Amino acid sequence: MIAELKFPQKMTPEEYLEWEDKQELRHEYIDGEILAMTGGSIPHTKIYLNFYRALYPHLRQRGCEAYVSDVKVKASEKSRYFYPDLVITCDAEDLRSQQFVKNPTVIVEVLSPGTSAYDRGDKFKYYRQMASLQEYVLVDSESISVEVYKRGEGKMWGYYAYGEGEAIALHSIGFECAIELLYEGVTFGNESPD
Repeated sequence: MIAELKFPQKMTPEEYLEWEDKQELRHEYIDGEILAMTGGSIPHTKIYLNFYRALYPHLRQRGCEAYVSDVKVKASEKSRYFYPDLVITCDAEDLRSQQFVKNPTVIVEVLSPGTSAYDRGDKFKYYRQMASLQEYVLVDSESISVEVYKRGEGKMWGYYAYGEGEAIALHSIGFECAIELLYEGVTFGNESPD
C-alpha cells in the first residue's frame, strides 16, 4: 500500500497521533506531512498474510511478534510514522506497546508498480536510520521475487535476491522458508485462475 494524498496543513507529531486515532483510514506521517494510505490488491494481501503465517510459529518460540499492516512503526524520535505490510520486533518495550513499534528487527514491504520506487527509495532511507532494524525485505507482488537488505558494518547493507525454487533467509531472527510459501494461492495478472 502506498501513501497517496497529501493533506494541505502540517501537523505536529502529537497532533498527528491524536488525529490518527480517530480516523477510519490509515495515514503515514513524514516530517509534518500527512499521507493517506491506499488499499492493496488481493495478491498483495495474500503475500503478507502468507508471510505472517509462516513466521508465527517460529517467532512464538523466540519471544518475538509479527504485526501486519495496521500497526504503526515510529521511524524517528518525533517526525515519522509508517504502516509497513509486516513488521517483526523482539524488543520487550515494543511487545508491551499499545500504540506503535519503535524497535523493529525486520520490516517487510510488498511491492506493487505504484509503491516500488517509494519503498526502494525514500522509505528505505527512513527505515535505514532505525538502529534496531537488521533486515528490510521487499516482496514482489507480480512475480516470484524477494529481495533482502541486511545491515552490515557501519552504513553498509548487504543485498540478497531470491527467486523461484529458493529458500529465503532472515538471519536476524534465524528464519528460513521456501519462497513459494509466500506466494501460496497468489494468481499473477498474466495467469488464469485455477
